[in-house]
Amino acid sequence: MSRPGSAKRATVGICVLAPLEIFAKAKKKAIGVLFLTGLAFCASCVDVTTEPSAKSLHKTDALTVFFTGNELGELKPCGCSGGQLGGLSRRAVVFNRVSKHKRLIVDTGSLVKSQSEQDLIKFNIIIEAFRQLDYDLVNLSEKDIEIAQNLGLLSNPIVGFISPYGTGEKIAGGFRDQYLLNGKYITISVLTFNVETSPIKQIREVFPREPGQQSVNILIINRCDDAIISSIAEMGTVDCIVCPAESDEPMVSGEANKRPLVFSVGRFGRYVCGLQITESAGDEDKLKLSFFAVPVGEGLEDEASLVQLYKDYQLLVRERNLLEKHPRFVLPDGLEYAGSESCKACHEYEYGEWSHNAHAHAYAILERAGSQFDPECVICHVVGMDYESGFISEQKTGHLKNVGCENCHGPGSEHIKTGGIVGFTGPKSACIDCHTPENSGDYAGNEGAFLEKIVHWREPKPLAPVK
Repeated sequence: MSRPGSAKRATVGICVLAPLEIFAKAKKKAIGVLFLTGLAFCASCVDVTTEPSAKSLHKTDALTVFFTGNELGELKPCGCSGGQLGGLSRRAVVFNRVSKHKRLIVDTGSLVKSQSEQDLIKFNIIIEAFRQLDYDLVNLSEKDIEIAQNLGLLSNPIVGFISPYGTGEKIAGGFRDQYLLNGKYITISVLTFNVETSPIKQIREVFPREPGQQSVNILIINRCDDAIISSIAEMGTVDCIVCPAESDEPMVSGEANKRPLVFSVGRFGRYVCGLQITESAGDEDKLKLSFFAVPVGEGLEDEASLVQLYKDYQLLVRERNLLEKHPRFVLPDGLEYAGSESCKACHEYEYGEWSHNAHAHAYAILERAGSQFDPECVICHVVGMDYESGFISEQKTGHLKNVGCENCHGPGSEHIKTGGIVGFTGPKSACIDCHTPENSGDYAGNEGAFLEKIVHWREPKPLAPVK
């Protein structure tokens, strides 16, 4: 099916053979259908901007290729602190700044972290979100391929899968389509490439510079280093290289007026990246590429259908009873968790001070978000969920709700039983176990200020005047 204003698209390559070989064969087969115009290609300059204005994305004399990737199972920010980036439901407003026939939406892969039951649920949810968001291409990593195959998603895909990993299933190794730019056809090609198993020189066969053809060639590879990038650059046929993310933030390298532009899209869906393709000023035969990255922040409006999809995910997690299935370790020396109420008799002052700080009401945050059945969220809002006798559910272990005494001091059974003679041992939680960059972005660098919020002890008096 073709989009309005474009020639017929081609997904290239069925991965029952080497993806590159099939890509080339399909390309030859498609000649005369796809390459209808005679436009000279000239290398063009590359601009890098952090965030384009909504007005610039609405430009009618531009094409836009959006990139996301490395969700790693993050469907949305946890919401435990302000200013968190990410969320599938916030992406639509960015994509919709560009009309459908002027855009291409690509995910570079790595959808989840593992094959746990919860990640398998997430995988299905992410694919459905991509369908609702009108993604054109989803590049499946080797792990993604295995999961999608086990879930039966490859036999009747609801989005356009591409991948450099052969599975015997009908998955394209690349993609090609034509788009109208100022009344002229521009060919955009996307190839996924496994540098571990395929000779880099094959890329030249896939992305030849054909006389009279104006195009943008994008390569998604599974490993990047200086030698690989140099080898690809020497061919002169690749305009953009998308590398695996090594940072939560998008990374860009390369020089203006020099191809290829090399970038990664970051992790956890915190940014929507993109290439804006325009004609260079004063030269209609040149194409200009401008890279941008849009922070997926709280100011972006949520798409209602995707908000509902997340609620469906929460319901599935609850129905599968994943909270009670959470794996638990045996505590050493027969220790058990007793709950913060058990500490009150001997530590009344400390208990009273603790009861007024946010840790003592941490579970209520989960309930407001509807995440009280999600083990990934609950673990940082209760006592001892990783261990036997720790939190299981509100019904079974309600006395271990919230972040309590034993999170920091360790299981209290022996200390209580001996009237305080036996001290505390591990396991004990550290602040950074939960105040991670993903869940508590303001914590790093502000540890002192955070500590002041939870002070629940009497400061000892100095033995001598303090100067």
